[in-house]
Amino acid sequence: MLDVLTQKVHDEARQGEAFAPFINDPAQYKKKFYIESYGCQMNFSDSEIVASILQDVGFGATRDCSEADLILLNTCSIREKAEQTVRKRLTEFRKIKVARPGLLVGVLGCMAERIKAKLLEEEQLVDIVVGPDAYRSLPALLEEAEGGQKAVNVLLSREETYADISPVRLNSNGVSGFVSIMRGCNNMCTFCVVPFTRGRERSRNAFSIIKECQDLFDRGYKEVTLLGQNVDSYYFTPETTDDTGRDTVTFASLLEMVANISPLLRVRFSTSHPKDITDDVLHVIAKYENICNYIHLPVQSGSTRILQMMNRTYTREWYLAKIDRIREIIPGCGISSDIIAGFCTETEEDHQSTLSLMEYSGYDLSYMFFYSERPGTLAQRRYKDDVPEMIKKRRLQEIVDLQNRLSRKSNEKDLGKTFGVLIEGNSKKSDQDWMGRTSHNKVIVFSKTGADCSKGDYVKVKVTDCTKATLLGEIV
Repeated sequence: MLDVLTQKVHDEARQGEAFAPFINDPAQYKKKFYIESYGCQMNFSDSEIVASILQDVGFGATRDCSEADLILLNTCSIREKAEQTVRKRLTEFRKIKVARPGLLVGVLGCMAERIKAKLLEEEQLVDIVVGPDAYRSLPALLEEAEGGQKAVNVLLSREETYADISPVRLNSNGVSGFVSIMRGCNNMCTFCVVPFTRGRERSRNAFSIIKECQDLFDRGYKEVTLLGQNVDSYYFTPETTDDTGRDTVTFASLLEMVANISPLLRVRFSTSHPKDITDDVLHVIAKYENICNYIHLPVQSGSTRILQMMNRTYTREWYLAKIDRIREIIPGCGISSDIIAGFCTETEEDHQSTLSLMEYSGYDLSYMFFYSERPGTLAQRRYKDDVPEMIKKRRLQEIVDLQNRLSRKSNEKDLGKTFGVLIEGNSKKSDQDWMGRTSHNKVIVFSKTGADCSKGDYVKVKVTDCTKATLLGEIV
């Protein structure tokens, strides 16, 4: 039954008009917009949807905010620091606005939904406030703002996935592209604002996902990253006209469909929730060489008591068993994580449990933060933020130091090995070197000297040296 559905998805994906996911010539537009994105990859993906909507109403993209008629900030509310950064930028843009009457400034995304009244009324920083589910209303909101009104729409939706909108690829390297497969989140982790700012989970039509991935490949892209707050809970039920009746597309089957577009199209995904990633997903990764052997599996804490307070719905032992299962089915799989230091009531014993879990898991990389209480979250309502900041910072530093050791140890294990690498472009430090990533999501830098290859090519690279963050090698 899955084979029938897979063929149907691929057939329908090739029908209709092709996607046009690239910025057109800015000179053809009478007005220009400038957009900055903060936070997760989903926000950057959303900015590409916004760009498409704006192009349709006559706005061309610019990288120079001083020449823009519309400035937009796509914001994040996960941590206080992110909000502070956005406020600082808004203050800077207000100075431009004073010098250029008619310039409109808007805030998009999670911060827009969370503190809309403050932005519009108290601080008078912006003209337009638009939540993550309301981007289709931007043209109407622009008309209101141009007429001198403050314009706002932060309504959440149970249906919106923007499946029919062709994203404009902003700042693309032409090799890797993000494809959103679902929106929202049903996991009410107590520390997180996402369920309140992005709404409930809903999965995008599988046909439109395959169409977008196919089009990216047809245009020369060699890698797609499937995005969602929790990709493992992807679940789409298409209408079928054959005798199979109704069937479903799970994340495992969607991965397989995307992998089948071409063996030359690499497939990545982010983010997985430990409670939802299944053996089916792991077996599909192991089956297809072009599905990268890398899983981002956030743990947040190594203490079962803290995990229960966070409402993560798994224990320390359950998480470690999942790590073992990944290693069993996908030997050598790259694994990274998210870790929070100093959550409410965290003791020194809890902290040591996190460090020991990190050691056991042997993460290649982690995103590490100390706990920042976010207004409106369940943790803010239920628990006292009682760990002193000095202790939070000390524990975070110990986590960072350990991860640095683990990262170097992981990289040292690759010395002398040869990997298939997709060239993404020049190294940040020198245009005499290429930069690419292995299937395990490790950055590798290697010399262009004597190499007959270009950006977007696959090459074999032998690892000759490493730092804690980067592999160094040579083409073989």
